[in-house]
Amino acid sequence: MQITLNNRSENIEGKEKLTVKELLDIKNFTFKFLVVRVNDKTVKPSSYAQHTINDGDTVQVIHLISGG
Repeated sequence: MQITLNNRSENIEGKEKLTVKELLDIKNFTFKFLVVRVNDKTVKPSSYAQHTINDGDTVQVIHLISGG
């Protein structure tokens, strides 16, 4: 499966599609506050286990950081 993840081409071996949660687990995204967009649509955290990513999709995983 070939996707674009954070503006980089990524090949996910052995998968034809996967969920957002599976991708986050595979890529070890563990930061507590994330925004995930698939093909320019925001995916709610409650939908990570159901929302599928397909071959050719564009995914952005953004860490939310605040400071003072």
